[in-house]
Amino acid sequence: MRDAFINGLAAHAKKGRDIYLLTGDLGFSVFEDFRNSFPHRFINVGIAEANMMGIAAGIALSGNTAVTYSIIPFTVARCLEQIKVDVCYQNADVKIVGVGAGYAYGSLGITHHATEDISILRGFPNLRILAPCDPVETSACLDLALRDKGPCYIRLGKNREERAHKKALKAKFGGSHTLKKGKDITVLVSGYVVQRVLEASRVLSGLNIECRVISMYSIKPIDKAVILKSFSETQAIVTVEEHGIIGGLGTAAGEVLAESGLNNIVFKRLGIPDKFCEKTGDRNYLLDKAGLSVTRIKEAIVECINRKRTINEGRL
Repeated sequence: MRDAFINGLAAHAKKGRDIYLLTGDLGFSVFEDFRNSFPHRFINVGIAEANMMGIAAGIALSGNTAVTYSIIPFTVARCLEQIKVDVCYQNADVKIVGVGAGYAYGSLGITHHATEDISILRGFPNLRILAPCDPVETSACLDLALRDKGPCYIRLGKNREERAHKKALKAKFGGSHTLKKGKDITVLVSGYVVQRVLEASRVLSGLNIECRVISMYSIKPIDKAVILKSFSETQAIVTVEEHGIIGGLGTAAGEVLAESGLNNIVFKRLGIPDKFCEKTGDRNYLLDKAGLSVTRIKEAIVECINRKRTINEGRL
């Protein structure tokens, strides 16, 4: 995802766009091409992320597009006041790019875990939130954000993520991408865990359970139409995300269903439990420990289908 982001950003900058890239002492061996091509539009502010956000807002309010880049806890939690007041309140054309979603920096401990960023930022007016699932969606989301004139947060993994999409595509705010068709149950997913969901769906196909898998890359605004359509066409909805169980994709989808007035809703959220991580290890190890293994995803899907069958039989 990281490479897709920087390659796409450089391509846009070479088209003559007044794009400035600011980083908080990150990007070595990553941003050299951009820095060498646009030395006056690359600013390393050092370990001063709050200042970075204020500088980016000033650049944007001067008629340019500013893109900030840092590890998620340092570009979100450390900069909340600046994001709220300098960027969102001013409706400034700042694209906040956070790298290291979820447990991408797992072995570095909770200071580097990004498990609450979406829940924090969803409350800020004017701010759109994108969470691509692979490098292809990353490119599409970056194109979308740069076409828009306003604040946007793009949540990236790290690098070398597998592709879920085979060819280039387009994105829109409030949109989604269907990765797999299915009539039995819908799984809404964002980010890196999409590969685990797809693997679980392949296993379930062998049990005659067909999962519809949808990448919800636009978290705010969310694709309400696809959520309601999926409810009407499948038996249940499960959300899976590499984010805390509170305030992320699952919460956003649940709000849509709760306000729909529909009956007999079967809905399940899978995410990182509401507690600090007590383990040390790499991303995949921590995801398994958090209950986001392929096996657990498969079990949750089966539980929802069984629950729906019980409702249909009139036993609930």
